[in-house]
Amino acid sequence: MRQEPMSDKSNSSTTKVYPFQKAGMYLLFVLRQELFSSCLIEWRKSMDLRAFFRENPRAAIAFSGGVDSAYLLYAAQQYAKDVTAYYVKTDFQPEFEMEDAKRLARETGARMRILSADALCDERVAENPPDRCYYCKQNIFGMILKSAAEDGYTMVLDGTNASDDAGDRPGMRALRELSVRSPLRECGLTKAKIRELSKEAGLFTWDKPSYACLATRVPAGTRITTEILKKTEAAETFLAGLGLRDFRVRYLDGAARLQVPASSLGTVLEHREQILSELGKDYKAVLLDLVTR
Repeated sequence: MRQEPMSDKSNSSTTKVYPFQKAGMYLLFVLRQELFSSCLIEWRKSMDLRAFFRENPRAAIAFSGGVDSAYLLYAAQQYAKDVTAYYVKTDFQPEFEMEDAKRLARETGARMRILSADALCDERVAENPPDRCYYCKQNIFGMILKSAAEDGYTMVLDGTNASDDAGDRPGMRALRELSVRSPLRECGLTKAKIRELSKEAGLFTWDKPSYACLATRVPAGTRITTEILKKTEAAETFLAGLGLRDFRVRYLDGAARLQVPASSLGTVLEHREQILSELGKDYKAVLLDLVTR
């Protein structure tokens, strides 16, 4: 069947545009958009932290004292003009995390503000649903955003790296909604690379084990209480004193379930009596998980 040309009313000339030509122009537009997006992603990956802070010289940094945020703060001190670190102290963080954060701030010469929050005052957090982290991040970063704005900052950064699985994780979703930027991720820096760079920079955090907040020791659906958190912190502090690293003390219906690396099983068994005696003060049973970390 013969196809009649269509007039392009947006053009004052008498040029005729066939439907298949319009489809071709639309396809070209889509391809150009995809190419632009692809180039933007690659450009961001090639950007380094020096360039990032050249474009964003003033920022507030959500600071936990861990490997990633420690290196981010170090880099900001090197390349940015004005940064302040914000540490939010709750019952979800053990004391050593705050001490590490304070030490890192001193050693890098960074300004640091310590904010205090009651993480369990929000029932959506205390009830411990599967998306607990979403509400917790909203509260914590909402506090940082408010304090940062009072100090004159319009941008808040966090230490999410390129190895972190963004997906639809509740905490990551909260950061996106709050427009928190993650320079390490944007610059394509993986966890391994950050450790390497931290070692070169002389940061004591370079080989610090990854540490999730104490709330992660409580299974979803089990209400989180200050008592459980204190027991967990005490148990993990005791085990760290025995030389254990990169381990967890999980709460399981009143019992403590120890998760350790395979290389630490011997240490646990060597100190079996001490562990049973100490943790037995707070838990009705002490279990060793043979599925190692």
